[in-house]
Parts: sequence; structure tokens; C-alpha cells
Amino acid sequence: MAWDYTEKLKDHFFNPRNVLKESEESYNADGVGEVGNIKCGDMMRFYIKVEEKDGKDIIKDCKWKTYGCASAIGSTSVLSEMVTGMPIEEAVKVTPKDIVAVLGGIPEQKFHCSVLGDKALRAAIENYYETHGKADKIFWKRREIICSCLDVDRAEIESLFYNDNVKTFEELQDKTKLGTSCGACIEKAKALLKELNESTSCSIVEEK
Repeated sequence: MAWDYTEKLKDHFFNPRNVLKESEESYNADGVGEVGNIKCGDMMRFYIKVEEKDGKDIIKDCKWKTYGCASAIGSTSVLSEMVTGMPIEEAVKVTPKDIVAVLGGIPEQKFHCSVLGDKALRAAIENYYETHGKADKIFWKRREIICSCLDVDRAEIESLFYNDNVKTFEELQDKTKLGTSCGACIEKAKALLKELNESTSCSIVEEK
């Protein structure tokens, strides 16, 4: 059977970098973030150690662990290498597409797995800021969260709608796995998609 994964992703899956093997207590992270839900099989926890240098907060080291699949493991392994040594202000801007680009691609049906590490990293950074008197730097705190289990916000859904032509709830769920855990967000997500679709239709009519 042919592999659907790139050689780089397979390497990071079979030889994952920066997995937390010691206890959380002994690692003593400056920030810890967790996303996902064990009920749906995907959960990620990310740990960062930060040092202040030249007026910037630098991620000097990071670890992670997950219950996720090969794609989640491979993408988070790559992410951990990408952000080590990076200022937090830059690390928080790393997107799933950036991670996939480094991996050389990922099966489309597994794209949602690549967001686990990204979201867990952001949660760890948020935790660091909150516990070190820098909560004013958490600009994304003002996001409108649609799915709290997988940390999917309105901006992400709007980006998928306008940039990736995700128009239906089924397509949205396939991309983000939204609504696969507790299900509390399903109606809210459907309402947002309806709003976006209707606004687009109105724009087309007005242009005519």
C-alpha cells in the first residue's frame, strides 16, 4: 500500500522531536497549554520555557505530548523545532499552513490534525503571559470562540470560507473537526456559515 505521507512527516512520526518524556513537575515549564478532547481521540498538551533577551520573550525550549494520530504527531514535532529559539511574537503567528509547508504536504483529510499543535502552543503562550504579568499582550483573547473544545474561532471559520471555499458545515467539520466532541457548538457554527453564505449572495446580487 502506498504511503499518503511525505518522507519528512514519516520521519517526524517515527522519530518525534521534543516529546515530553519526564514528568511535568521536573520539566517545570513557564507556560502550559492544552486543546482537544480525549472523547474524540485528539488531545494535545504543549509546554514552553521562556527567556527574556533584548527586550523579547524567546522560546528557549519546548515539549509536547498527544493522544493524536500520525499527522498530529508529525506536525507537532515539526512545529516544536520551528518555534524553538523564536520570539513569542513570531511563534504565535505560525499557522497550520506554515507547518504543512515545512512537512511538504499532508493528506487533506488529516489537515485538521495539524492545527492541534498550533492551538496548544498558543494556549501555552497565553498561559505564560497570564502567569507572568503580561496578560495585556494576549491580543487574541478578544476572539469570538465558536468551538471551545478545539479552540476554533470566528476568524478561522471566516478564513476557511473566503480563502478555502468552505461553504457547508460538513466541509467545515472535515477541515477543523469542530463539533465532534461535545457538540455544543454545532448550531452556532451552522448559523455563522448561513450568515456568511447569505452575505455573499447579497453581494453578488448587488453587483448585478
